[in-house]
Amino acid sequence: MKSNDLKFDFDDILISPAVTSSIDSRKTIKILDDNGMLPLFTAPMDTVIDLEHRKIFTDNHIYPIIPRTRTKFFNADDCIRVNDWVALSLDQFEKLFLADNGAKISDPIRICIDIANGHMQRLLDAVIKARKKFDERMILMVGNVANPQTYMELSRAGADYVRVGIGNGSGCSTSVHTGIGYPLASLIHDIHREKENHAIRYAKVVADGGIKKYADIIKVLALGADYVMCGGIFNKALESAGNTFAANKKFEGYTVPGDQVDQYSDEVKTAFKMGSLFYKKFRGMSTKEVQAHLGNELRSSEGVTRMVQVEYTLDGWVDNFKDYLSSAMSYTDSKDLAGFIGEPQWNLITQNSLSRFNK
Repeated sequence: MKSNDLKFDFDDILISPAVTSSIDSRKTIKILDDNGMLPLFTAPMDTVIDLEHRKIFTDNHIYPIIPRTRTKFFNADDCIRVNDWVALSLDQFEKLFLADNGAKISDPIRICIDIANGHMQRLLDAVIKARKKFDERMILMVGNVANPQTYMELSRAGADYVRVGIGNGSGCSTSVHTGIGYPLASLIHDIHREKENHAIRYAKVVADGGIKKYADIIKVLALGADYVMCGGIFNKALESAGNTFAANKKFEGYTVPGDQVDQYSDEVKTAFKMGSLFYKKFRGMSTKEVQAHLGNELRSSEGVTRMVQVEYTLDGWVDNFKDYLSSAMSYTDSKDLAGFIGEPQWNLITQNSLSRFNK
């Protein structure tokens, strides 16, 4: 059955300022959540984050999620010991925690069941079983989904966080090849409308995929997402886990990657600050390359691999984001995240309007 509702995405809307704002200084605005973190997760991608350097993200108030390529040999004790979000395949999760001889948990543990198709009944059943077995001792993030009703079902099942968005990500080609998807801005908006119509325990909404700029993140929050997950944006930071290469000085314009370097070394950090060019490897987690690394049976790829230019340091990007989010919240008279998420008014705009704002 088709829907006659025209769906929209980030460039199709602008947030409206409040009629008047009582905020006269952005310094008074609370942009961190109750844990002192920004409403941001790293995507569980191995060209974004790894076990050794995840503290770089937490120091910048970003929640890290360790990717499946780093946890493929994890046992339950490893998941507990990491003391951060850990991504597992559904097979791993069932084997480690839901089997009859599965792990017992005393302290809360944070698990992201990381699968492309979060619409499977098997995932829903796993959430129900995990919630019954572990109660509040397991904090579960699941997805990805691209249907508001699926989000509602996973909420009812007991998921704590649901990743929403299929085919939007810069490393994902699912929608291109399969025709499956849902424009992310509309998806967040439609989920928010569903939440207003039901009195149940809701999972936190984690918008995942297709976030290209600061304004996209701010619009996602204004539309009703509790958190935003970023992959490509964080990959472009010098400190991300993607293999890093100096520009090839033998090539005119230095626009081709050269030798691999250590992005965490003082030498490279200094060179970047002085204007040297560097490039990163970026790959989606559904590429054949990742499938082979995980030991999975190879299938048609629904991800992309490419080289991207390093654009900023992570702390530089975060400083800008904090300023832009605070500014947006001051315009909308939002003193904290709870007063901003899903609250501001917004307008659909024409392509001509977008062209005037894009500079």
